[in-house]
Amino acid sequence: MPTVAEQQRRELGRQRRFWNKQVRQLENHGRALRLEHELQTLPAGWAGPRKWKRLLPELSEFLRTHLDPLRAQIGSAKAQLERLNQQIEALVVEERLPKGLGRLTLSLLDGEVCDWHRFKHRKAPGSYTGCCPSEHSSGPNQRQGSIDRHGNKHVRVLLVETVRRLLRWQPLWQARRKLIARMTAGTALRKKTVVALARQLAVDLWRWRTGRASLAELGLLNY
Repeated sequence: MPTVAEQQRRELGRQRRFWNKQVRQLENHGRALRLEHELQTLPAGWAGPRKWKRLLPELSEFLRTHLDPLRAQIGSAKAQLERLNQQIEALVVEERLPKGLGRLTLSLLDGEVCDWHRFKHRKAPGSYTGCCPSEHSSGPNQRQGSIDRHGNKHVRVLLVETVRRLLRWQPLWQARRKLIARMTAGTALRKKTVVALARQLAVDLWRWRTGRASLAELGLLNY
């Protein structure tokens, strides 16, 4: 069970997801209003000062009166989101991180896991992600299916996002070098490979955070 301090740190990341979702919902509500009344949509980031200034001459007075309060709420939600980002990033003390693994991502992963030392062997962090293939076996017959999703969904999403960045910025990452050939074999296999790399990334992070291996040994270098 997580301690009170660990649970409070984990909550920072979940509050961040809540406010991020609020921003998207408010922006989408503004787009829906314009679609309903003017049969046009609003561009991404329409509530920003520059885009709003360009949009004003195109909007009717009716829409302005309804979009203005939305803009105020979006601005307030973004300010809260930025405060949370700064608070979360400040919890990571490492001065240099490998390119593609930012302070925010690492701090969010640390918060969700609570304590990397809780895992006693390499299979445990891989299983915690929910990225392990399901299995349907009977006697001599063995068949593996899609991932079981039995782990922490927040960790799984963070790992998949991180893998896509590491594939671009970390050509020497050991896991990438083993599986990179599969990334050109079709969309379905590419998705399976990304999930496999996410599972391996969880193991690599566990090895690093518990002192079992350095970033250089894992092929994760700061360029």
